[in-house]
Amino acid sequence: MAIYHMNIKIGGRSKGQSAIAASAFRSGEKLKDNETGQSYNYPEKEGIVFSEICLCNNAPIEYSDRETLWNAVHSIEKNKNAQLWREFEVALPTEFSREEQIETVRDFVKQLTNRGMCADWSLHDKGDGNPHAHIMATVRSITEDGKWAPKSRKVYDLDENGQCIFQKIDKSGKKQYKNHKENYNDWGMKERVEEWRAAWAD
Repeated sequence: MAIYHMNIKIGGRSKGQSAIAASAFRSGEKLKDNETGQSYNYPEKEGIVFSEICLCNNAPIEYSDRETLWNAVHSIEKNKNAQLWREFEVALPTEFSREEQIETVRDFVKQLTNRGMCADWSLHDKGDGNPHAHIMATVRSITEDGKWAPKSRKVYDLDENGQCIFQKIDKSGKKQYKNHKENYNDWGMKERVEEWRAAWAD
């Protein structure tokens, strides 16, 4: 009987982490960080049996290369506390063939790319009865023109007539209207986490 396991966590600069190093470790590829010039390679890493990049519809085709993808993430995420990726670690049934394990992860990843994420995932199996996959997903949306979207956007508050609510005139003489920030996507909401966990269980 397969045992359910899914662990979801965030990787980011505040923890001193590198998406490029993490991808190199999980995929077994040698990757270079263009920002620092440092290369990451883990030849001692065992049990990497499959690795793949899956893109959302708006992503540039060059993001099919994981070094290009994660360097692009590092380039847009400049803040010292920036979130770089969301990781899903999932256990796979030993009863499944390798092809079934790959297709199971791929089907789940489609749900992430359909929401607008790019996913870099690798299947690990050392033959010790613990086949599992590491799925690294981008945290920013990509706009229709293939650019990284902002993590949040300004939304103007409206009155009962659907009109912007005037607040004041600033020092430059411009009118200021009441507004608030909203996240560009809803991937960080508790409801999404519950959906992903249920989807993997299914």
